[in-house]
Order: sequence, then C-alpha cells, then structure tokens
Amino acid sequence: MSKPLLTPHASFPPASLMRRLAAMFYDSLLCLALIMVITLAYQQIGLRLWYGGVQLQHLAESGALDKDPLLSSLLLCSLFGFFALFWTKNGQTLGMQVWRIRVQNADGTAIDLWQALLRFLVAIPSLACLGLGYLWIMFNQSKRSWSDIYSESQIVQLPKDAYKTRPQA
Repeated sequence: MSKPLLTPHASFPPASLMRRLAAMFYDSLLCLALIMVITLAYQQIGLRLWYGGVQLQHLAESGALDKDPLLSSLLLCSLFGFFALFWTKNGQTLGMQVWRIRVQNADGTAIDLWQALLRFLVAIPSLACLGLGYLWIMFNQSKRSWSDIYSESQIVQLPKDAYKTRPQA
C-alpha cells in the first residue's frame, strides 16, 4: 500500500529543538487529559461494575488499585493510539499543528503504523535518559532525534503560509 503524500509538499528545514519541546508540552497536556478520562472511566465504570461499589472502595483504601497492570497497559495503548492516529493521518498532533512542525518520511509522505510504533517506543527511553534522545538534535548533522533516526523519519518546520487556501490580493 502506498503512503499518502502530505500537503503542503515541499522541501522543508528540520524543526528546531525549541519548537519540538513546545509541541511536546502542548501534547503532554492533552495526554494528561486522556489519561485522566481513561482512568476515571476504568475505575468508576469498569471496576465498579466488576467489583461493586463497596468492594471497590475497600480496594481503593487498601492501595490495591495503585499498581494495576491492566490499567497501565490500557493507558500505554491509548497514548500510542493518540500519537499513531495523528502521525499517520496528517503527520501532526495538535501540539505540532500549533507550532507548525510535522513528522514525515524523507519523500514527504506520511509515516506508517510501524514507524509510529517505533517513534513512540524510542521516545520513552529518549525522555527517560534525561532527554538525551532529543538533545541529540543539537549534535546530529541532520538535526534528528533518536526517534527520527530509528523510525527513519524526520520532523520538519512548515512555513507560516503553509495552509493558506485563499489567493493573495
């Protein structure tokens, strides 16, 4: 299956570290909201139906819900789904749209699901190593992070007028 060509299509410069970090901050707020909604739904609907209100209250007070591998797995899959949907569809999460950056292949096509998974999984140690995977941009000649390199993709800076559809007067 061929990958869709992203628009606008041109040769764009690599995105700066500051723009990437700003977009990551925006997206982290959205991810936090997603985590809160899923956790609430899981605990208040799923567990309440399974255990009942009284038993659920007892589990919460005893700390038994603090380390729930099912909830952790659900949250991890949900976060991946969030990023994969945006990255594979138009190359931009909401935070990336605000800061006019986009993830794409070198030929300007959208990344596929496998590349999105690689980006997501490599981003975890990139952040866990005190952000070294993203600071790598400052030392890499082509301004690529560990996620970019491993997933064979790039993050580019789009121009201000990239989405204007009206002709200029």
